Amino acid sequence: MAGPRILVVDDEPHIVELVRYNLQQEGFEVLTAGDGETAIMRVRADRPDLVVLDIMLPGLDGLEVCRRMRRESAVPIIMLTARGGEVERVVGLEQGADDYVTKPFSPRELVARVRAVLRRRVREVAAAPHEPLRVGALHLDPATRDVTLHGRRVDLTTREFDLLWLLMRYPNRVFSRDFLLEHLWGHDFYGSTRTVDMHVSRLREKIEDDPATPTYIATVRGVGYKLQAAASGRQRVRS
Repeated sequence: MAGPRILVVDDEPHIVELVRYNLQQEGFEVLTAGDGETAIMRVRADRPDLVVLDIMLPGLDGLEVCRRMRRESAVPIIMLTARGGEVERVVGLEQGADDYVTKPFSPRELVARVRAVLRRRVREVAAAPHEPLRVGALHLDPATRDVTLHGRRVDLTTREFDLLWLLMRYPNRVFSRDFLLEHLWGHDFYGSTRTVDMHVSRLREKIEDDPATPTYIATVRGVGYKLQAAASGRQRVRS
């Protein structure tokens, strides 16, 4: 079961393999690209959770790639820069990069930066105001943290609410158990992915007409879970 999806962009194969190996050892799913154009296409097609982006790329350099990605995506970006390239680091941050790591780098440091940026992004997203969401008869309001089903209030724990909110924001997107555990419980949590299964089971008891044959939260065998959009699709609720 893959964890958060990381796109590594570098034209040096040995750097790519070093980063890939260390990220995979920590449970991340790793995609790669050797040039800027490919990286932009992979962000569009594969929607990674974070991009590790080298500044010195053939063709489009990393700064231009960062600039173009920011036009159409809020994906977190960690820049890889040469030692002493202070101007490049500053420009990278100004173009929208979230952090940078200086070459040569410690793989452990890079993994730590990846986890820190992912955690920070989750907190930022959770703190930002969002419009209410509706999928079928299920309605969720992030501002008031109220959930209703067929107009009746559903009492959820904090973690159950956060889990449902994430699934409803991205209907039909499959989330692995490891991804949900990492993003909702944090890297320092010592439980297992069974924790995610237990919370999904409790959510189903509260929002499904028949938890044994769920219509909202579907299990994707061998991967994780997704929220199935109703036939009418997700509707944003207008105030």
